[in-house]
Amino acid sequence: MAGKGVLYVVATPIGNLRDISERALEILGGVDLILAEDTRHSARLLGHYGISTPCRSFHDHNETPQVAQIVRRIAAGERMALISDAGTPLISDPGFRLVSAMREQGLSIVPIPGPSALLCALSVAGLATDRFCFEGFLPARSGARLRQLQLLASEPRTLVFFESPRRIVQTLRDLSETFGAERRAVVARELTKIHESVIGANLSEACAWFEEHAEQCRGELVIVVAGAKPAQQADDGVQLSREKLLRALVEALPVRQAVSVAARLTGERRNALYERAVAIAADGRGNGDAR
Repeated sequence: MAGKGVLYVVATPIGNLRDISERALEILGGVDLILAEDTRHSARLLGHYGISTPCRSFHDHNETPQVAQIVRRIAAGERMALISDAGTPLISDPGFRLVSAMREQGLSIVPIPGPSALLCALSVAGLATDRFCFEGFLPARSGARLRQLQLLASEPRTLVFFESPRRIVQTLRDLSETFGAERRAVVARELTKIHESVIGANLSEACAWFEEHAEQCRGELVIVVAGAKPAQQADDGVQLSREKLLRALVEALPVRQAVSVAARLTGERRNALYERAVAIAADGRGNGDAR
């Protein structure tokens, strides 16, 4: 690509600095500019390999205003590399707007493959990998998260989520409640790093483990969940109807009364229904519901 403008999308280590290809190092050392999600974070990797290429901060909050200028510079012949803090760029990381704009202009984009927390976790999960569905980060608010999980409850493909340490326990609780406590799952933590761990269990056991080991609720986390079995897929209409019923009751009645009615009609445990009802009510207030 000598003499031609190009954007290299370069995968970098997700933890262990040795997990980088010779090709990636050659590219990073030879481009005109590196676009880094966090220049301070990337400085450790670049310094380790003696790479002195200039870096510019490029993240979710400043990507949009920079795109046009970067595209013009590449169109004029500059060679740039896009990296994220860890792993393959654009996988729940910045870069989509830039790559999309480059495509619209017919400019050259070259992938430099390498580490990915998503694929790394899948490779050791022991769950089906012939077909899988990557959902990234679930909504931070409980009500929105439960709604999203309800939509995924009958998904037959293996599901992969990223999650933050502060929400891991609540997310596992919500997964257990929505998908069923016995659904198989694996939580991969700090992959390729010194304190790497891969906890394989069902959702209920995984939740209990993290509740009992609060010191492990830190670092980078990937949740891999088995897809729904045919019986679970067939029951999806029933599960969705229960959710709609509870939501309608919460909109019309006080939470405790709504839970009491829902428990009589569905036969579900009051505790599980109450937690879901509280989340629905809180989410409704956050969206402007005055009740």
